[in-house]
Amino acid sequence: MVSILSTVRDIERLRQIVTVLMRHGFGEVVERTGIGRALRSEGKRPSEVPPPAGEPVRAGVGTRLRLVLQDLGPSFVKLGQILSTRPDLLPPEVITELKLLQDSVPPVAFDELRLEIERELGAGVLEVYTEFDEKPLASASMAQVHRATIEDGGALHQVVVKIQRPNIRSTIERDIELLYLLARAIERSIPEARIYSPVGLVSEFDRAIMDELDFSREADHAERFLRSFADDPEVRFPKVYKKASAKKVLTMEFLPGKKLAAAIAAGYSGERISKITLKSLLKQIFEDGFFHGDPHPGNLLILGEPETPIIGFIDLGLVGRLSPELRDRTIDLMVAAARQDSRGVADALYSIGTPTRRVDRARYEAEVTVLADRYLGKPLKEIELSLLIKDIVGGAVKFGLEIPPEFMMLGRTLMTVEGVGKELYPELDVYSECRPYFLSLLKRRYSPERLGADALRVASRIGERATLLPEKLDDVLSELLSGSLLVRTQDASQFMASDLLGRRIFSGLTAGSFILGGSLLIASGASRIWGYAMLGSAAAWVCVHVVRAAIAGRKP
Repeated sequence: MVSILSTVRDIERLRQIVTVLMRHGFGEVVERTGIGRALRSEGKRPSEVPPPAGEPVRAGVGTRLRLVLQDLGPSFVKLGQILSTRPDLLPPEVITELKLLQDSVPPVAFDELRLEIERELGAGVLEVYTEFDEKPLASASMAQVHRATIEDGGALHQVVVKIQRPNIRSTIERDIELLYLLARAIERSIPEARIYSPVGLVSEFDRAIMDELDFSREADHAERFLRSFADDPEVRFPKVYKKASAKKVLTMEFLPGKKLAAAIAAGYSGERISKITLKSLLKQIFEDGFFHGDPHPGNLLILGEPETPIIGFIDLGLVGRLSPELRDRTIDLMVAAARQDSRGVADALYSIGTPTRRVDRARYEAEVTVLADRYLGKPLKEIELSLLIKDIVGGAVKFGLEIPPEFMMLGRTLMTVEGVGKELYPELDVYSECRPYFLSLLKRRYSPERLGADALRVASRIGERATLLPEKLDDVLSELLSGSLLVRTQDASQFMASDLLGRRIFSGLTAGSFILGGSLLIASGASRIWGYAMLGSAAAWVCVHVVRAAIAGRKP
């Protein structure tokens, strides 16, 4: 451990981390990892600091962990916020406490921020903006937000300017280095902690926070959302002013909306707001595969009139992404739950996850069935989608299925919007609102156009492989000529079985080719019915022939 400490750039910061851990009752962790002993050998003895006044000495683990993260500052607060999205790894009581972490810190003096703006934009503040309010609108761990006015297209526009705190990147990089050190030490010396994958959690935090430090990414996110919702009169995303934006400064349209509580007090319909927000997030998730990762009340504004509310989304740094394949698997999961098909739920979740060890499918399916039955037997309006996802995912993790972070962010987003929606409109039936949407997407997946597009993609991949065939054959011939070709033989019964299997595979591929051809004809809009009939008949004949051969145990 001493040799490892010699590579740490900031031993004093590590000493501070150890001191805070000990103050809040994590002295055993410090000693078992050996970091405390290593610091003492370096002459850096942790301070003996008593528990903070007013805090119970015997507080729960979740409370003490939250206090540790708060005391250690912005990087650790962000880490806690990300950990609060992982109910698959952390106990519910810890998740509940971490959700209380507030990303609010004392503001930075504007003179310091002025230097950042001028350095990033290459001009004075009043050369870029016609007016600039030096009093902050909001202050968070990584950035501060101010109101301003900017000229664009001959008109003046109200904007908000997000400025990165000076030197925050170096602070975060230093803390991430120390977090990796602590995580590796915990995994090595505390075997029971490995189930929580400390190094994996730090790695996830590393990627997420480094993305958020580049404001040009948030600008790209905003533009993508704007394009996606350009024709939706009920949803609004702020416009980005690129000429006044850079990696550490972001200038966006000011949305003159009300916070949720103020909107309800002003007579806006909680039911209408809840349903518009849910509908917009379903589109983001299942149509675009690109969604707001943190739609809590602070990131939602209500614009428009009470009769025609408009939902404004802000703070677009944290987003989730779902690949088309993961979207399909997620829809399968939701549709199976809507049909009260517990085995379908188990199959869909298995296809979403990655087995980390051999999974006993019978026991796994029985576990998911028990969990699903807690919810699927209820009326839809009584089902809490967030709890359904959390419990079923917890069951999958128990059997060694690793759930991708993208799916966990999706779960967290749905949980957040469900919680917000039910606060505004307690009768909100999230599951019933979602079900028609899922069924519509499922029909679209199996439309002739989608099948044709999938067939074209498969044909393209086959074509790519075919172009490599001459090169591979040339390699085989070269090895043959040089005498380095190795040929393995097997006994006749194995050869006959392989030959039989190969023939059947060939026949199956032939039938599949006919089916793909039919799909391509449909996708191309061809109207020759006899062409469909010929391909269909040929495919049917080959399929029947293969099945009969398989039953008879002979070659096709």
